[in-house]
Amino acid sequence: MQLYPAIDLRGGRCVRLYQGSYDAETAYSDDPVGQAQQFAEAGASWLHVVDLDAARTGDPVNLPVIAAIADAVEVPVQTGGGVRSLDAASALADAGVARVVIGTAAVENPELVEQVAARQPVAVGLDARGREVATHGWERGGGGDLLELAARFESSGAEAVVATEISRDGTMSGPDTEGLSAVLAATGLAVIASGGVATVEDLGELAATGDTSRRLAGVIVGRALYEGRFTVEQALEALKR
Repeated sequence: MQLYPAIDLRGGRCVRLYQGSYDAETAYSDDPVGQAQQFAEAGASWLHVVDLDAARTGDPVNLPVIAAIADAVEVPVQTGGGVRSLDAASALADAGVARVVIGTAAVENPELVEQVAARQPVAVGLDARGREVATHGWERGGGGDLLELAARFESSGAEAVVATEISRDGTMSGPDTEGLSAVLAATGLAVIASGGVATVEDLGELAATGDTSRRLAGVIVGRALYEGRFTVEQALEALKR
């Protein structure tokens, strides 16, 4: 199970939103490149970067920062936020991103996932409140049913599903293991969990989610790392156990 330290970008800074609200933002660093280097040096084998501005508007204003992050670290970078066209996905690949995450556009235009997957690695981002998927930076509901969409994209060529429980994101209230188990049962794609992690015990729960044939492929962690609940090294050790 892979650890994905999160770097959420808004206005070029590392921030975290509370339950996806742009009005409930906490800024953690003005140096996202330096933060990425710290995570990589601590042993993270992936980084998860989100362009929050692009997720909301479609305008990739943080692309230069993303390119700088990818250039500064030797580990692969997974990036989402505002990937709504082949050109947007290609621009991220050109910036050094190893895998793009398509959220809103995957829901509104599923064929785009297949088109991108034919050219570069892609994951589908399904952000939901319960089973209702949200789009456009989580500001619009009614995007469809989480489990139905997870199943639909199994044959799309995508490598993974990034499943985020919005009500837990940035809250450190614990992960939704029951919901994640349902996603695992709904799709054969690798499932990366996001939202709610607060302790190393939470990581242990996630590592045990599923059954012997199907486990989570990874977990995205943001606020708990930024606020010192545990370190990257401690997280990696917990996931090994």
